Amino acid sequence: MDEDNRVNATPSGQKAPPNTASHLQEGIALLLSRWNGLQMAIENQWGGHDSLQKSQQLASDIFSWFTQSKAKLHVEDLENLLHENMLLSFNTEIEDGSIEEIAEQLMVLHEEFLHGNH
Repeated sequence: MDEDNRVNATPSGQKAPPNTASHLQEGIALLLSRWNGLQMAIENQWGGHDSLQKSQQLASDIFSWFTQSKAKLHVEDLENLLHENMLLSFNTEIEDGSIEEIAEQLMVLHEEFLHGNH
């Protein structure tokens, strides 16, 4: 399967509607922009002078996780991805429950896009 088809393929192998990939990327970026823990880490440069780039990489990593995973996606795995990224990239331990909230919102967003509700 070539790169374009993999990005727009749903788990059942059906093609997602055109532009779903770009809409999904925008949705991920929007959710992350509303996450106070991440925004504080960026503003205070807890990840160093390239904190903004690290947050953009996180958005890209989440998009890749959604679009390239061959296994069933579990919210716990997304929570782990977010937790590890905050710890390793921003030296930040988030314990306010927001990782779980963001992970759940991202999973809902992904499901909506798979069904063409964007």
